Amino acid sequence: MPQQNTVLVTAATGNVGPHAVAQLLEAGATVRALVLKDDPNIGRLPEGVEIHVGDLTDPASLDAALEGVDGVFLMWPFFTTPVDTAPEVVRKIAATARKAVLVSSVGVHIGLERTDNNCHAYLEELLEATDLEWTFLRTTGFQANALGFAAQIREDGVVRFPYGEAVRTSVHEADLAAVGTAVLTGEGHGRRKYLVTGPEALSQREQVAIIGEVVGRELGWEDVAHEAARAAMVATGWPPSYADGALDYFAMLTKEPEAGSTVVEDVTGRPARTFRDWAREHASVFQ
Repeated sequence: MPQQNTVLVTAATGNVGPHAVAQLLEAGATVRALVLKDDPNIGRLPEGVEIHVGDLTDPASLDAALEGVDGVFLMWPFFTTPVDTAPEVVRKIAATARKAVLVSSVGVHIGLERTDNNCHAYLEELLEATDLEWTFLRTTGFQANALGFAAQIREDGVVRFPYGEAVRTSVHEADLAAVGTAVLTGEGHGRRKYLVTGPEALSQREQVAIIGEVVGRELGWEDVAHEAARAAMVATGWPPSYADGALDYFAMLTKEPEAGSTVVEDVTGRPARTFRDWAREHASVFQ
């Protein structure tokens, strides 16, 4: 890939961003990371990346980061960043870049998420109206979501969470980043909508059992009632509509497994990582 290919990664210090930055650098791109001022997670970024301080809620703060870019790896942190400025952000991206990869959601893929709920479907709609070579990565849950169980596992080995029988096809964050990297550094992916998943269907209870096998402990699971879980989620900062959507989706997955695909292998040429692979990489967090 030409060295002059410059890619901006937003939300660059989250679970996916550092993988995307590292893989794009390895592919030969000039990589810019958009970070918040005083970002506490900036240490997650590898050497060689250009740091640009900016905020999606302030489109003008993106100007320097977007100057001369060829592509954008767009992740929008919906929990902390309202989408009021999304139309202007997308306009600025479209005025400069040729490609945009959006980390979207399986909820859009299965028609569960509406464009009027100010989330992934809304951003897809904005990008579709541009001349960009956009690609949507409609991902299932991240395997890193299991990090939310770590404190309970360390404390007494019992995970208390709703819908243990919800069956998911969670994707490794590095695999999601790899698909995005392939899109941004290759051709033939423009205006494609990819469902990006892991290679296996596991219930949340089974995920915890695998963590136990990896760390050498027998772990337990206790289901938390829907309404109690909703109250706890809202109390910790979840917008009520997001909490409702997540819990209703989990309930649905107890009856019908989450959708799966072979997109990771199809696009990158190698098999997707399993949940056990992820658990081994993060075993120390659970010990």
